[in-house]
Amino acid sequence: MAEGQTGAFDPKQSRDQEYRDGSAGRAVRPRDAATLILVRNDGTSPRVLMGQRHANHKFMPNKFVFPGGRVDPADSRIRPVEDLRPEVARLLLARMRGTPSENRARALALAAIRETFEETGLAVGRVIETPQTSKHKDWNAYFSAGVSPALGALEFVARAITPPYRTRRFDTRFFIADAEHIHGDPAHVTGSGELQGLHWIGIKEAEDLDLPNITRVVLAEIDERLRQSAAAQRKRAVPFIHFRRGEAIRDTLEG
Repeated sequence: MAEGQTGAFDPKQSRDQEYRDGSAGRAVRPRDAATLILVRNDGTSPRVLMGQRHANHKFMPNKFVFPGGRVDPADSRIRPVEDLRPEVARLLLARMRGTPSENRARALALAAIRETFEETGLAVGRVIETPQTSKHKDWNAYFSAGVSPALGALEFVARAITPPYRTRRFDTRFFIADAEHIHGDPAHVTGSGELQGLHWIGIKEAEDLDLPNITRVVLAEIDERLRQSAAAQRKRAVPFIHFRRGEAIRDTLEG
């Protein structure tokens, strides 16, 4: 990791969570995933929404995380009321594994919104006159709230690939959105129960929780970002944490 970067990432600290035998052959191929960091600015300082993963989860049990999960094939078939801003789409396409496409970039943002709705009951989007429908049960439940995804509200703020020694690996894109884009009361958090104890918490208070290493890194990035003007935030480099020959590398993405 480059010297002077904040939010130091030490992969060795998380090896007791879930790891593969180094002699077990090639590393597992990471799957596309997305996370949405919702921020409330209606108090004296910003608060983010976090919850705790169940103890019986195979991936990061008991850890406090932001809502999110892997991309579903249905995400690529959803047509949002507002698309990604061009500069956000370009950043998502930068160094995308496989065959880069705008549809894949869009699906990442849509997955973040869908997973957030599934895990918290909060619908991030814009009210529309004629509700959309989907054969996917979670998307259909989202659309029943009378909203459609407005991807222009999302900023792409970080990317991280799970270390190669883990048995489950994800290529996760982290998005951020202001809670003002939630349709309904942001305090009314329900969801599937996948995350326990969902609550809005200040960034400094969140640092004291039992966090995965990468969540701690992203939290530090968000703390720095939110201290900047809106214009400066949009120009801010997007950190990309990945691994090369077993070593953690932190560099940046450019659109």
